[in-house]
Amino acid sequence: MDNAVVKSTIPSSNLSEIISRFAKVCKFRSVGVFPDQNEVEILGDEANETEILDINHKPSRRKVRNFRWDDEISKLFDIVSALKLAYLEFQQAHLPYDPDKIIEADNVVVSQLEALRKIKRLFFKHARNELNAADASSCLNRLRDEIEVNEKRLEKVKAQVKAKQSEIQSLKEKLDCLVAENRRRIVSVSSFEFAFRAASKSIHDFAKPLITLMKATDWNLEKAVDAIAGGNVKYAKNSDKKYAFESYIVRRMFHDIKLKPCDVSELMSSDDPLDALTAFPDSAFSRFCGRKYLSVVHPSMEASFFGNLDMRGLVLLDKHPRTVFYRIFARMAKWVWILGSFAASLDVKAKIFVVRGGTRFSGVYMESVVCDDEQEEGQGDLRAEFMTMPGFKIGDSVIKSQVYLSKSNGYK
Repeated sequence: MDNAVVKSTIPSSNLSEIISRFAKVCKFRSVGVFPDQNEVEILGDEANETEILDINHKPSRRKVRNFRWDDEISKLFDIVSALKLAYLEFQQAHLPYDPDKIIEADNVVVSQLEALRKIKRLFFKHARNELNAADASSCLNRLRDEIEVNEKRLEKVKAQVKAKQSEIQSLKEKLDCLVAENRRRIVSVSSFEFAFRAASKSIHDFAKPLITLMKATDWNLEKAVDAIAGGNVKYAKNSDKKYAFESYIVRRMFHDIKLKPCDVSELMSSDDPLDALTAFPDSAFSRFCGRKYLSVVHPSMEASFFGNLDMRGLVLLDKHPRTVFYRIFARMAKWVWILGSFAASLDVKAKIFVVRGGTRFSGVYMESVVCDDEQEEGQGDLRAEFMTMPGFKIGDSVIKSQVYLSKSNGYK
């Protein structure tokens, strides 16, 4: 027996009920339990089947999926409500600024838009077969407008997120400084003394290759020493003139240095300072290192050492070249930076002091960079020719300044 042809229709009472429910939801925007993204399903091939008569073509019989508009409209408004709530949560994640919550809210917005797109495709597939095409078209227009509005909002939110990414690094630096300030008691005088000795040694280590390169490129070292320390300095040995170069480096490295607490734990744990500079190219230490390199190494020196100014060019672009020479410099900059951070992180902030050339030697505030005990025994006949490391005063404690001494009868 042939199957009877059944025309699929929607009773007028059901249609009125759907329109009424649609208007109420639009007016009051009531929010219920939000369905999960996975609850919005596209009916598969296994859905119940019936037969309808296509009114747009010649009568023919074809199988279509059974479709209930009231269920899909209910799902639609739940999704729209969830989308609006997700957008509100996205805005709230900016005050206070929380990148993790922003990403989470963004994912929810995207998932709800995907659900809307599924309903949109489902609507297009079945709308042509509905007898009330005008009502369906009106509903489709509303859905399309809603989707367009939310897509524009999503693009706007993505642009805001991208713009705020540049602020993350500066906020992180401020947070690191606050964390370091809260951990002041962790920094002891003994750890400060350790950083002081490490900084002094790193300056000495950088002076060695600097002098070697100057010799190799036929620089007049005697004139350079006289220009740094003056021509009246009496050196116990000719090799002591290397301390004049250390004095030059110290003056450049500590000039206009700002003593402020910062979190240097990652920097201290890094064996190669270039790794830290690469990992945090926008950090305060990175800017300090580049600025001091330009101050210590004159362009004429770099050009004579290497035949070009490639390293200087990279530093001017806020980059850090991976060369042996720059690595030694970066290690020195690392310990000077750590020393300045430690000085500001003590319970009693350290105060830096310098010794001017010609000052009478004082065993309380100075020590000889040569480490000659016999020389210091006759301190009444000694004066500081120049300083190779500044000193620090921490309350009643003193970290002595390192100076080069010579015997003289004239004092300041």
